[in-house]
Amino acid sequence: MVFPLGDDNSDRTSFPIVNVCLIVANVAVFVLLQGFGTNESFTMAFSAVPKEIVTGKDLVTEDRQIQVQSVNGPEVVTVPGLKPTPVSVYLTLLTSIFMHGGLAHIAGNMWFLWIFGDNIEQDMGRARYLIFYLLCGILASLAHVFVSAWGPSAQIPSLGASGAISGVMGAYLLLHTNRRVTVLMVRIVMQVPGYVAVGLWFLFQLISGLGMLGGMDTGVAYAAHIGGFIAGVALAKPFMIGRTSSLASYGNVRWPRNRPEREER
Repeated sequence: MVFPLGDDNSDRTSFPIVNVCLIVANVAVFVLLQGFGTNESFTMAFSAVPKEIVTGKDLVTEDRQIQVQSVNGPEVVTVPGLKPTPVSVYLTLLTSIFMHGGLAHIAGNMWFLWIFGDNIEQDMGRARYLIFYLLCGILASLAHVFVSAWGPSAQIPSLGASGAISGVMGAYLLLHTNRRVTVLMVRIVMQVPGYVAVGLWFLFQLISGLGMLGGMDTGVAYAAHIGGFIAGVALAKPFMIGRTSSLASYGNVRWPRNRPEREER
């Protein structure tokens, strides 16, 4: 697995205010509205449920108890049911991309957004980047709905910014192919071109997604990751129309041949 630690921003000319605001918004929702993940009523009301999106009907289900194995033996845990959604169920395609399931979930997503989002914001401009981010998130949610609405996951809510961030990474692959990215790979810190860092990440999503189709349930909506990534690749160039001169000078940093391929930062 490749984990990004940072990228070369030596040519950035503006502060990524939209990207920072998106991070603040995600954190605010998780802390203030989700109660660090403890407010199940809010989470189960505003997450995207595939069957709700397909039927257009708000579903409400009862809490249920299931038995799970733990280090102390069998334990009974309560699985919260779906709660009433006070807005149109279609709006959950948007609200769900600002919600997360736990600290590790939001920390990982915001780290990826912090590293890759600033570059795309400068490429597209602030207004376009915000629209691009939200559109990728919605399309990613729809991709998850498409593969889940008629199976056993039809009533399982999904949430998280991963789909939107996958779109950002898709744009990064296209617009910053050779930008230097510092990654942690097999306990080694090294620098690789953007297409390696993002490409390996997408390959992992693709393999994991195929495993899910084969019956391996990981609890991760890989279809949203893949759908968001494809949306990002497809939309990157259209969102760059009229800003090609910026791309020529900023988008692809040439990989220096005289620079060592491995370096700690």
